[in-house]
Order: sequence, then C-alpha cells, then structure tokens
Amino acid sequence: MYNNAKLEEALHLLGDVLEDRGEAFDIALIGGGALLLLGLIERSTKDLDILARIEGDDWLLARPLPAALAEAVRDVAETLDLADDWLNPGPTDLLTFGLPDGFENRSTKRNYKALTVRLASREDQIPFKLYAAADQWPSRSRHLADLRMLTPTRAELLSAAKWCRTHDPSDGFRDMLLLPLLKSLDLENVDV
Repeated sequence: MYNNAKLEEALHLLGDVLEDRGEAFDIALIGGGALLLLGLIERSTKDLDILARIEGDDWLLARPLPAALAEAVRDVAETLDLADDWLNPGPTDLLTFGLPDGFENRSTKRNYKALTVRLASREDQIPFKLYAAADQWPSRSRHLADLRMLTPTRAELLSAAKWCRTHDPSDGFRDMLLLPLLKSLDLENVDV
C-alpha cells in the first residue's frame, strides 16, 4: 500500500526515466490514487488507475500500455520496490461508454518531466466511485468509503447515478445494485 509521498516519488521517477529514454506520455488517472494525489482522501492505495492515454486531442484506451511506458513502469517498480502493476490500465474500459461531460476541462494537470498526468476532479470521481461501489454492492467497499469522503450532494449523486446508467442500463443493475446503494446514501425514490 502506498501513501501520497510514495506515489509522488514514483511519478517523478517515471517522468525522469521517460525523459532519459526520449519518451513522453500523457495519461488520465482516476480512483483512490488520484484522490490521494489531490488530497481528497487520506487512505493508502495499492495502485494508480489509468483511465486513458492522451495523444493530441484524442483520448485513447490505455490497455495495453505502450511498450516504452510499460517498461518504464516496471523499471520504476523494481527501483522503488513497488508492485509491477502500481500503474495500471484496469479502469480504461470506462472510456468506451463515455466520460462525464466536461471531464477533460475539470481535470487537474500535473507535469513530471516527460510524464503528464491528468487527475480526475472531485466532481468526476463521484460517478466513478458510485459506479464502482454499485458494482460491489452490498459490500461496504473502499469505493463506498471514498464516495462518502467526497460528501456528494443530492444533485451530484443523482447526476452520477444517471451517468452510471449509461454504462449499465440493465434493470438488474438499477434495481438490485444502484437503487439500494443510493438508499444507503439517503437518496430514495429517484428516477435513474
């Protein structure tokens, strides 16, 4: 498990390694690691989740990682004694169904030499965390804990729930996972 300082150290080293190798990458991060880097939560995390690779104006699936980036990530892992997947494209499929409107403009951009990192905003983390928490419902997961830490308003939760339905429009997801989760968050009798 990694804290904010360890993640910052890893990103700085990754940027240095990429620069030394004449490579450059632009990535978007979501999840607990991104929240930790923004100072919105204080728990440790096991990784950083890449949502997308950005090339010019194009937001691309991060899987598979380009060979040069994957090699640099492995080298940083070895140097800092991190897990091989400390930077991983696990949630990149979210990109397929669309991001919350305005995501790109709300992200926080940080530069680590040859590595540009865009951190999802609090506003955009709410739908991602709601979706992940619903996917694991009724488990009281770290996603639900993170969502509670973000203290979403009723309007933010309703908007997030509607976004979640664009990713899973099934009645089962709505009735068995999303609505009971929303009820646990004091949001009842809503049309999603």
